Amino acid sequence: MSNRFVIILAAGQGTRMKSKLYKVLHPVCGKAMVEHVVDEMLRIEPDRIYTVVGHGAVQVKERLDGKCEFVFQEEQLGTGHAVLQAKPHLGDKTGMTLVVCGDTPLLRAETVKALMDHHEESGAKATVLTAKLEDPKGYGRIVRNGEGMVEKIVEEKDATEEEKQIREISSGIFCFDNSLLFQALEKVTNDNAQREYYLPDVLSILRKEGHPVSAFLIGDPAEILGVNDRVALAEAQKIMRRRIHEKHMKNGVTIIDPENTYIDCDVEIGRDTVIYPGTVIRGKTKIGEDCEIGPNTEIVNCEVGDATVIKHSLVTDSQVGSSVQIGPFAHIRPETKVDDEVRIGNFVEVKKSFIGKHSKVSHLSYIGDAEVGKDVNIGCGTITVNYNGVKKFKTIIEDEAFIGCNSNLVAPVTIGKGAYVAAGSTITKDVPGNALAIARSRQENKENYVEKLKLKN
Repeated sequence: MSNRFVIILAAGQGTRMKSKLYKVLHPVCGKAMVEHVVDEMLRIEPDRIYTVVGHGAVQVKERLDGKCEFVFQEEQLGTGHAVLQAKPHLGDKTGMTLVVCGDTPLLRAETVKALMDHHEESGAKATVLTAKLEDPKGYGRIVRNGEGMVEKIVEEKDATEEEKQIREISSGIFCFDNSLLFQALEKVTNDNAQREYYLPDVLSILRKEGHPVSAFLIGDPAEILGVNDRVALAEAQKIMRRRIHEKHMKNGVTIIDPENTYIDCDVEIGRDTVIYPGTVIRGKTKIGEDCEIGPNTEIVNCEVGDATVIKHSLVTDSQVGSSVQIGPFAHIRPETKVDDEVRIGNFVEVKKSFIGKHSKVSHLSYIGDAEVGKDVNIGCGTITVNYNGVKKFKTIIEDEAFIGCNSNLVAPVTIGKGAYVAAGSTITKDVPGNALAIARSRQENKENYVEKLKLKN
């Protein structure tokens, strides 16, 4: 097999997105468009990958750091000019060069490999990936000669009325003989409506020089969807979500209502887990087997163990063990670790804390910057008072402690093993193990107070 190189075009500004975010960095199911493209290209194992950057170059480089090499297009003068920027790196190489667009996040590695194999087997010096669309408006048209070979590609703005009736369109994805590609690029002119140097003009040049030019018709036109505005972005998200859901369901995950479930592309889910409607699972989340997630739950960058139930809750950047129950209406904030068989109930917020095995925080509590041991019961309305307006402090609750309802634990403070805190207490000093801490005013009943109050008024 000859050398295989990839050039990814990602230098355009993307003005139709009407966004401060550079176009190819807009996410599709949790990953930037251009990152989807690079990751798929890595799967075909080319010798080198070059991404052409221009607008937003610094941000694109940061996102793709370590995955590819970069060339810079200082002035955006068209796709042909963009590819030409790679000449210092590839101009003297032999082999095959694949050119793809950075705004085609639905393109699959399997399709690209089939295109490259076809290119080699056909003996063509250039091959374009094509599709047939019911509405080809906006795409370059494939013009074939009497023998059915590709004669040229005509851009929409330069096409005649007759050429605009052609339904076979160019995807903007090409395979080239590398040496001939850079020779032909030097001959491309900008004599067109846009005054740009078009990469498709290379095909016409090669044809005139007697080199065979081929086309490879794609099976699923959705793969070549180019995202140029928010409408296309939403369509790409929809198609990508369907792919993601099908993958998980084929692997043994039940998704009750795929149309109302949102799962990012890098999420892992174990078999026999059930995902209920309204659930959003984002980032690098990994969920174990036999779980129940949702309805109306968001999980972001978390690890969740087996047989855990999370309902109507938000869990972010945390670790959750096995056989845990969270919710409804719980908020697990970043840097929290929940051990196995823990119960975190309704309207409980936990932040940057460890909750030990078998412990329960059943309702209406805030646990922040805390270390909670095993078999601890935290009563309704308990608050770890962790912030004095300047600095955060830690609360330690040791194994088997019992915290009564409506208690304030003013950090830094330690509740010893097996200790009890009486309901309604505000604890400002450490409580020894097995002790009972009571920190509240003695109750006083004033007889006939209400009658006296009425007479007074």
